[in-house]
Amino acid sequence: MKQYNVYGVGNALVDIEFELTVPELEGLGVAKGVMTLMDEKQQKKIIDQLGGLETNRGSGGSAANTIIAVSQFGGKSYYSCRVGNDKLGQFYIEDLSRAGVSTNIDKQRVKPGITGKCLVFVTPDADRTMNTFLGASADVAPEDISVSAIEQSEYLYLEGYLVSGESTKAAALYAIEHAHKAGTKVALSLSDPNIVRFFRSQIDQLIGDGVDLLFANEDEAKYLAVANSIESAVEHVKGLAKHFVITRGSKGALVYDGAQLIEIAPVKVKAVDTVGAGDMFAGAFLYGITNGMSYEQAGKLAATAAAKLVASFGPRLKAQQAMALLEQFIAR
Repeated sequence: MKQYNVYGVGNALVDIEFELTVPELEGLGVAKGVMTLMDEKQQKKIIDQLGGLETNRGSGGSAANTIIAVSQFGGKSYYSCRVGNDKLGQFYIEDLSRAGVSTNIDKQRVKPGITGKCLVFVTPDADRTMNTFLGASADVAPEDISVSAIEQSEYLYLEGYLVSGESTKAAALYAIEHAHKAGTKVALSLSDPNIVRFFRSQIDQLIGDGVDLLFANEDEAKYLAVANSIESAVEHVKGLAKHFVITRGSKGALVYDGAQLIEIAPVKVKAVDTVGAGDMFAGAFLYGITNGMSYEQAGKLAATAAAKLVASFGPRLKAQQAMALLEQFIAR
């Protein structure tokens, strides 16, 4: 029995959420529905324009949301990241601790820097748009990786955003190398369609000879396969991953267990905020398969959890919500 179900590596970003209309979003000159990287000056300008419209704040980053979800369902998780020695950095560390996640960060020895922030814009169509200043998280490096924690984990989980910088990509490759040595399975999330579009060769480096588990939404899978149909994307991904999940929004999800393709039916809800839906799906799914569930059961749990998440604002459920959802799911 290993100490951790999942060891994650990713950006440490304080998510700051805003509710905007589409015209308001367009007025900011922001590309809708994708993640855009920017510097601190650009981000501050947008914050100043928005004034006091902030609606929610929490520790985030794609992989962090997934790792926290694993913990909230009762799993054991570890997260490697980097924050700055500022108030947001302290907030981030304390928020991870409250979520029950072990981490490489020692708040007494945090290096100078500015903690990364992600401005999350939610429009009435429940779409999410992100403007990200990576800050200190852009400096995540191999030295931030805990080899001993990887050795004590069932899965290593990496977010696709890591390929956008040389230092973070090096950290991801270092983690993969030691996961392979330890017999720890490797899971990769493609994270965003633009990551696949603009960092394709770097994504290919992380996939290497293949990963144990790949997470993608339908657009990401099609970009990865350079295909127009989901059928062609599925066949392509079979050559890259032993197992995979392709989420399809209101159409549910496809789960490949290594032998058969399983259709996971959507859970019908009125979506108000899709921020973190894919991260929650991955977290619930990873919890499921590392705690005795079949791939189909884990897929159904993940779909239920993601539906619960999108029905309210924010990128995460509360811990008591996650446990209640799990109890109800098991009791069916």
